[in-house]
Amino acid sequence: MKTLSIDFLLKETPSAIALVDTKLNFINYSTQWQINFTSSKINLIGEQLFNIISERPILFDKAIQSGLDGKENSNDGQKFILPSGKVQWLKWKISPWKNDENTLSGLMIFLEDITVDKKEIELLHKMESVSRVGGWEVDLQKNTLYWTQTTKDIHEVDEDFIPDLSQGLNFYKEGIHREKITRLVGSAIEEGKPFDTELIIQTAKGNEIWVRAKGEIETMNDNVIRIIGTFQDIDQRKKLELAHKEISQRLKIATQTTQIGIWEYDLKKNNLVWDDEMYKIFGINKNEISGIFEAWESTLHPDDKERALIATNDAINGVKDFDEEFRIKLQDGSIRHIKGLSKTIENLNGEAVKMTGANWDITELRSTELRLERSRDSFTETFDNATIGMALVALNGAWIKANNSLCKSLGYTEKEILKLTFQELTHPNDLYTDLELLNEVVEGKRESYQLEKRFFHKKGQLVHVILTVTVVRAINGGISHFIAQAVDITARIETEKKLNSLLEVTKSQNESLMNFAHIVSHNLRSHSTNMTMLSKFLTVEEDENERKNINGMITNAAESLAETIAHLNDVVQVKTGTLENLKRISVLNTLRQIQKSIEGLLDEQNAILKIDVPKSHFVSAVPAYLESIFLNILTNALKYSAKDRTPVIEIKSKVKKENILITFSDNGQGIDLKRHGDKIFGMYKTFHQHKDAKGIGLFITKNQIEAMSGNIRIESIVNQGTTIFIELKQS
Repeated sequence: MKTLSIDFLLKETPSAIALVDTKLNFINYSTQWQINFTSSKINLIGEQLFNIISERPILFDKAIQSGLDGKENSNDGQKFILPSGKVQWLKWKISPWKNDENTLSGLMIFLEDITVDKKEIELLHKMESVSRVGGWEVDLQKNTLYWTQTTKDIHEVDEDFIPDLSQGLNFYKEGIHREKITRLVGSAIEEGKPFDTELIIQTAKGNEIWVRAKGEIETMNDNVIRIIGTFQDIDQRKKLELAHKEISQRLKIATQTTQIGIWEYDLKKNNLVWDDEMYKIFGINKNEISGIFEAWESTLHPDDKERALIATNDAINGVKDFDEEFRIKLQDGSIRHIKGLSKTIENLNGEAVKMTGANWDITELRSTELRLERSRDSFTETFDNATIGMALVALNGAWIKANNSLCKSLGYTEKEILKLTFQELTHPNDLYTDLELLNEVVEGKRESYQLEKRFFHKKGQLVHVILTVTVVRAINGGISHFIAQAVDITARIETEKKLNSLLEVTKSQNESLMNFAHIVSHNLRSHSTNMTMLSKFLTVEEDENERKNINGMITNAAESLAETIAHLNDVVQVKTGTLENLKRISVLNTLRQIQKSIEGLLDEQNAILKIDVPKSHFVSAVPAYLESIFLNILTNALKYSAKDRTPVIEIKSKVKKENILITFSDNGQGIDLKRHGDKIFGMYKTFHQHKDAKGIGLFITKNQIEAMSGNIRIESIVNQGTTIFIELKQS
């Protein structure tokens, strides 16, 4: 009877219980076991435990083995992921049972599948974590405070943190936030008032976040025994709300400051609302009108009214949003330009329910644009028709626009010049200065600069200009581009060059005149005195032979006077009319011609003449002068050759900038330049004891060269030789 009672109780117990022998075969089991762990109602007596529970956690097998070893094993609930991937929460207690002989007879197994309950709890925890909503409880009887894990996470404390009520309140930010929560909790305890508030806490890590704290009370015998509530992280939402509030406030200030009117039209209720700025813009007193739309319509300018009304209807009917400029006429008769925009707002079903928009006065903008357009037209007219060259230049030096005067000065069409930069057209010697000044403008050290510079004409010649560059700044203060003004002064420069040349000629002639005066005062006086004395001798002399002798002396004196006058005439001829007679002459051909004319002299002295002059070297010269210069230099080299060596004369030429440099080198007697250097080109200056030396050759040569805008210099060493350097304009 006792056994039957035990079997019945085991069978009907609401828990899943099984008895197995040492081979783990079922001896008995509860109905709840069969419901929970088998898929059919088969009889389990004699069946092997692991055959019935084929999918189980390894930890359960170890617990069974522990029981067979005579040890009790329990698990209060644990989550397992089975080999099939199934998630199962199990709770068990395994106890060994013995017979009367105290020998192990089998195991009593209490096994409970708590998956459903645990999943609900797990899901609740996940919901708390995702939504950042935690729970809390104040037990006033035990004077304890409990926080859920999410509440701890929000406070950024460890999992094992156990708060008390004082600590919990101190997490709230010191000041109004802590004072408010303390007051609310106090009212809940003393008066039983629930609360729902939004405050700032300072977490354990020092972060400030917004939270929503909500508390409900539980009472017993009219006494509050417990406060239960929720604790939600609303930091992101609250900060967005505050930011939105701040932006809204700023927008309100901005619309008032910029005089932007805001309106809203409820399509369902047919209700139009204006803010105060709208009334100001349209000059309407809201207390004196019966309808806003009618009042707005009455202000429309007659020429714009139809267009504005059509655009309004299109916006209401959803054709397109309102985006128009129109004019209104105020009560004082003034005309204002208005810009209007609107946006249609739809509900979740895509149905238009509301329109919102803005209007603002753009009269000043339109007036400014009109003045700007007139200014632009005026500038364009001035730019295009200016008599001086003008251009707009980019920061990189590219031409943006060039007027007709500049194009004409440089020989380019505007299309051609826009493909170039000002650097490409600037003379290299002027570019550095130009760029230095431009950099000072870019660096803000100056707003403009002016300089005289040279451009290259399309055909290659130089164009002299006075350039003025002014910076044009963008709205943000940065440099937009430059305005360049170029006054063409090429004609003035050429005139100055000619004037300077004439001044040089005049100066040279004045110097020559001074020299002539010296010659006349010295040489002619000597001739005159000599002839006067001889005339007196002739008058008193009676001896016929002596008279003949005196007559011969007078004849010689007259011939000497004639020679002096001839030399003076040669010098005068050199200084007058030279520049008008310049021609393009081959240096080599002229030298070959002179070589033929002195062949006898070269042969007589066995002299060696070496000519190293390219055929391409041409100079601007008077042909007779160039022949005279070359002839005089070559004959002097032969005349003053050294007696102990064969005369060697070398002639070379090379290009030197815009000139041709011609050098004559010999190995003759040389000149002592320390003694005679300052008078080497003087008239009647001789430096050697030669019977034919008259001191007129180098004087004439220098004057001829300078008359052709050239120059001459000499290097010489006594008993080694002389080198003469002549520079003439290249042709």
